[in-house]
Amino acid sequence: MSDWESVIGLEIHIQLMTKSKIFSASSTAYGAVPNEQASYVDLGMPGTLPVLNEIAIKKAIEFGLAINGQISKRSIFARKNYFYPDLPKNYQISQLDLPIVEGGHINIQNDQNIAKRINILRAHLEEDAGKSIHSKKDNCTFIDLNRAGTPLLEVVSQPDLRSAKEAVEYMKKIHEIVTFLKISDGNMQEGSFRCDANVSVKKHDDKELGTRTELKNINSFKFVEKAINFEIQRQIKLIEDGGRVIQETRLYDENKNITKSMRSKEEANDYRYFPDPDLPPIEIDEKFIKEIKDGMPMLPDEKRVSYQKNHALTDEQINILLNNSDISNFIDDVMKKSKIEPKKLMNYFISSIYLKMNKENLLMQDMMITPDDFCEIISAVENKKISKGNIKQIIDMPLTSTGSIEKIIEKFKKAQDDDQKNINSLIDKVINDNPKQVEDYKKGKTKILGFFVGQVLKNAKDSDPGTIKEKIIKILDNV
Repeated sequence: MSDWESVIGLEIHIQLMTKSKIFSASSTAYGAVPNEQASYVDLGMPGTLPVLNEIAIKKAIEFGLAINGQISKRSIFARKNYFYPDLPKNYQISQLDLPIVEGGHINIQNDQNIAKRINILRAHLEEDAGKSIHSKKDNCTFIDLNRAGTPLLEVVSQPDLRSAKEAVEYMKKIHEIVTFLKISDGNMQEGSFRCDANVSVKKHDDKELGTRTELKNINSFKFVEKAINFEIQRQIKLIEDGGRVIQETRLYDENKNITKSMRSKEEANDYRYFPDPDLPPIEIDEKFIKEIKDGMPMLPDEKRVSYQKNHALTDEQINILLNNSDISNFIDDVMKKSKIEPKKLMNYFISSIYLKMNKENLLMQDMMITPDDFCEIISAVENKKISKGNIKQIIDMPLTSTGSIEKIIEKFKKAQDDDQKNINSLIDKVINDNPKQVEDYKKGKTKILGFFVGQVLKNAKDSDPGTIKEKIIKILDNV
């Protein structure tokens, strides 16, 4: 057993789901032409003044309530001063002494699969910086300021995490909360959800924490785990070889699976924080907080328990539901209206609607199908009016322009009836044309069934082999 213990804290940066930036009316839409969504305010032009986005405040409060944090009745913005090419003002508007959310916690499963409480120090609002795009080809760095001013919520944990696995579990739990509540879209590839990891090591008996390093801007669960594990081993080896860990910021290189020194770690006083003179304090009353709380849906942890206890859903099914509140609301409505057991309903949903959503990168609202429609389709399958294979075909149809769902189902039912008549005649022909194989079956050679099924499928390729086999057995047993 190792004498070493790792101590980890995460700073998770969450881009909030707002249409405009935190202090300007510029769009936050991803993928625009570089610098097309940067206003004079975002560029820090002289004479411009920031105007706070109220939706950003509401989403920060929602998050605070979800983690059982304390919502500050009074919070202020500060200027965090530093020079970087993608920070036009040479300071970032952030929060330090009076953040909008203080305290809070979430529960995870630790390495021994035991419930563990992870305490959160604070969650504060700030603006994002732009992006530096380094080009080896042109031997220069391009600056895209579209992201500058995008609202961020930075969630700072206490150093309660003791392994890379715990860090990932904690990060996934935060991701689940913000995506389910639509606080953020949580798109890690687009940088909407990323983290800095503070990592240190110490001997188990040591009272004092070791010197920490900060791993900067990691945007995947897999890379978080790999980066932390590498850094833990690097620090242990460094100390055991007689060296010492220095406080610094490091970058994770996913190609080489190593961390590399970026710069020495700054302290808060290096940034010369002071209250932003252009932004008045945020004053929040209990009525405003209550209105937000009353409008919030059931939280993911509560829903998970409900799905397990009341509907006996699998972990995989529950994870799909908790990853998207629109999907969860859709299925909840279907479960209320349908008499079919929830687990079976979810299997139908996953193999049809969810499959199409993933394949074509669609949202639930893009599907143009109502819970009532879905109930009708599944009921028709269960009552043998249409086949399971018809579900995907119906889902692929533009239901809004094709007529009522009843007419669509009737159309498929008629086609299926015609197919069954055709299959019945094919089965009769195959049996009549192969008396020797029929005799072999009667003698107990049941493997010959595969021959009969294969002969029928030659002329009925899209039919269900299982149904054909059942029909053949029924006929052969009565010959």
